[in-house]
Amino acid sequence: QVQLIESGGGLVQAGGSLRLSCAASGRTFSSYAMGWFRQAPGKEREFVAAITSQGGRTYGADSVKGRFTISRDNAKNTVYLQMNNVKPEDTAVYYCAADLYGRGSPSYDQYEYRGLGTQVTVSS
Repeated sequence: QVQLIESGGGLVQAGGSLRLSCAASGRTFSSYAMGWFRQAPGKEREFVAAITSQGGRTYGADSVKGRFTISRDNAKNTVYLQMNNVKPEDTAVYYCAADLYGRGSPSYDQYEYRGLGTQVTVSS
């Protein structure tokens, strides 16, 4: 089993920055890809970013490219999402997820483990 715990969410003004963290435990963190997803009220869950097991490749949704950066520290079993120049439309619950097959897919269904989420609210 893999347990994922997100942290770092909160209230931030538009144009500000926030860093989300996701701490993993249970299995070998460095062997699987990690992803961040988000879900705003009344909307479908959407892909934000993903990173391969060793951090060699990253992927991001067009809506966050140039503003959000995903990274990981395998020594700390943690994946991060640095959010810069946030916008009110970034308001959502943010979830991290683990893909044991290392695909780094934008599809939430391909992630075997998911966290409970952390709320990010961006005020205008």
